[in-house]
Amino acid sequence: MATMTRILASVALLAASLSAASPDFEKKVENHYANHDGVKIHYVTTGSGPLVVMVHGWPDYWYTWRDQMEALAPKYRVAALDLRGFNLSDQPKGVENYDMKLLVGDVAAVIKDAGASSAIVIGHDWGGMISWNLAMSRPELVDKLIILNLPHPRGLARELVNNPEQAKNSQYARNNQQPDAASKLTAEGLARWVKDPAARAKYVEAFKKSDFEAMMNLYKANYPREPYREDPSPVVKVKASVLEFHGLDDTALLPGALNDTWKYLEKDWTLVTIPGAGHFVQQDASDLVTRNILAWLNK
Repeated sequence: MATMTRILASVALLAASLSAASPDFEKKVENHYANHDGVKIHYVTTGSGPLVVMVHGWPDYWYTWRDQMEALAPKYRVAALDLRGFNLSDQPKGVENYDMKLLVGDVAAVIKDAGASSAIVIGHDWGGMISWNLAMSRPELVDKLIILNLPHPRGLARELVNNPEQAKNSQYARNNQQPDAASKLTAEGLARWVKDPAARAKYVEAFKKSDFEAMMNLYKANYPREPYREDPSPVVKVKASVLEFHGLDDTALLPGALNDTWKYLEKDWTLVTIPGAGHFVQQDASDLVTRNILAWLNK
């Protein structure tokens, strides 16, 4: 009974520590800039311990990780960056400046600037794509890998070829690859997915600081184009252990792309599918995502 009491007390303490981040959370972080070949990448840090680097998706910025950052800070030094083109990071002109190799290099620059030789890497959406590629091309930098709503790139490529529903639902990406795509964006429109009004106001401010053309360059430089085809190159397996989340209400990235992920990994893969959560699973199911991250990291 005493043991059960201690367990219940620990659960209660954990529950208290996983409340949503405070409204003024951005005042609790430190701001930094990493330099990657002359391009400054803004990132914020909080906490102390082993380094965790968080990479956001589209349309987003570092603040998307606020709940997870606050929960991880007691045991980890958490760094969350703005992708180039977004918010306070530099916004170089030209599609060629958003090539995946450069985006991977930005994350590597943040790890180095934070004073670490490697990190636990967490990525969502485009941040997930960058994180997968970092783990494959620079495995020495990734201690563990956590991916949110971005299937392995080979799984997505396979589904674009073989799953008509995925090809249809990727029309948004083809739209984003059009020459005039950026002209159709507004800061308010980009922030419409944010449910909390106070947070949405922060997003509008961040998007007004961003470069819409640069944001679209992620798609122009890196998203597969028609005619779709599977990657014919040899598989480079991810060497790190992987935790992956997928909100099943995501209509942009369908769960079929998760099949066969184990073929691309050398170590264990933990998959958490979440009914009722959409593409922005780190916010739609914030508490569940954070609990699973902490449990997985502490195992």
